[in-house]
Amino acid sequence: MKRYMGWDIDFLSPPGEPAYASPDSVQWRVYKNPVALALGGVCAVLLEFADPRIRSGVWDHSVFPKDPLGRGQRTAMAAQIGVFGPRSAADQVTERIGRLHARVAGETPGGRAYRASDPELANWVSATASYGFVMAYHRFVARLSPEEIDRFFADAVTVGGLYGATDPPRSLEAFYTLCNAMASGFEAHVINEEFLDIMRSGRAAPGVPRWLQGQMAAASISLLPPEVRAVLALGPEYDLTTLGRFAVRRVARLADRVPQPRSPAAQASQRLGLPWRFPWLSQKRQRELLAARRTRQGEEGASEAAA
Repeated sequence: MKRYMGWDIDFLSPPGEPAYASPDSVQWRVYKNPVALALGGVCAVLLEFADPRIRSGVWDHSVFPKDPLGRGQRTAMAAQIGVFGPRSAADQVTERIGRLHARVAGETPGGRAYRASDPELANWVSATASYGFVMAYHRFVARLSPEEIDRFFADAVTVGGLYGATDPPRSLEAFYTLCNAMASGFEAHVINEEFLDIMRSGRAAPGVPRWLQGQMAAASISLLPPEVRAVLALGPEYDLTTLGRFAVRRVARLADRVPQPRSPAAQASQRLGLPWRFPWLSQKRQRELLAARRTRQGEEGASEAAA
């Protein structure tokens, strides 16, 4: 049972209820890795904050200025609910977030009006999340084929729609096209530096060495499209070192191999009648288990029909 915005989200029930992402999807592969989520999440925030409308909306209407880490954790949990949670829970969460976003509106310091429910902004938020998470996994955990990366984007469309995105990118190329279209409104801001200072301060992950946290922040910055990083003025002082790259990859790959029995990924597997270790098994073994489950379900359906 996980707590989210005052709700208890049960990834174990109702038994058999599907998620919006299938167990053999690239999304399950990526979202099971907490390090990829951390790296991709910071990248996504920087991409979102490049647009002053989103930056102002988050800064002026959420707890982000006082509790950026807590808000980041809640955002990651919302993403996991969309990928691993039963669809009924995902629907409830996105409907509630939609109501909250409907009340968020204002004007940036530069005079640009914004509404959190604006489909253009929702499309960009959905795009940044997909880009950050899949590229973090691709760069620091395991290489994905171009087809797998595009499939990750395509599979995110349904959940993105629940959050108000009307036309989120369905491929990496489509992401870059959208990024180029949004780029004229991007700008650097001190808030980005303050956010990164927190990520590099040692407060982001208690128990993790401060040096490693700083390198993880640098790893997230390295995921940014070069032109966006240039606009945000994140210069060489934010570069990932050679030793840092090795360390981040080591930690991220270790996280991909170590099963986490209480994680949303493990509990969602149990809900669907699969071994809790399913997300950490080889793709070949996953296909075998899914085929066996389909056969079993077919036999049970035939028995019920005969009765």
